[in-house]
Amino acid sequence: MIQETIKTYKDIDRSLLKAIPNPTDKAYEIKIKIPEFTFLGVKEQPDFAVIYLTFYPGKKVIELKSFKQYIFQLRNIVASYERLINIIYEDLLAVYEPERMRVVMICNPRGGISSKLTIDSDWKIRGGKESFSDWKFIEDEWEVTM
Repeated sequence: MIQETIKTYKDIDRSLLKAIPNPTDKAYEIKIKIPEFTFLGVKEQPDFAVIYLTFYPGKKVIELKSFKQYIFQLRNIVASYERLINIIYEDLLAVYEPERMRVVMICNPRGGISSKLTIDSDWKIRGGKESFSDWKFIEDEWEVTM
């Protein structure tokens, strides 16, 4: 019998993320949706979520093929979704150095309970200046796929 090595959050490879130069110095917003995000929860059972990324680029933008490879590696990672959203956020922030970034993860129900996690680089607690107030008025409702 072949024993598989269990991969944890410590095995996530940030170097998969590649950047390309931003073609303009003018402000704009990039939105990315990952509708079928999968990973292994702490009990090594598959978990499913939708990730929404809102990205205000600085000098670099996300090279989507490398982002897809980065996300794909997470399918075999055993981690809680609370840890994963923080790792994804930190990795994207470190590689792309955006002006602003917001990551939202909506997790499918587990035991009848769904979760929504959000991180915004504009939040003071995350080192931001709270220059944007749009997040304060977002209605906190979401749909969950059953």
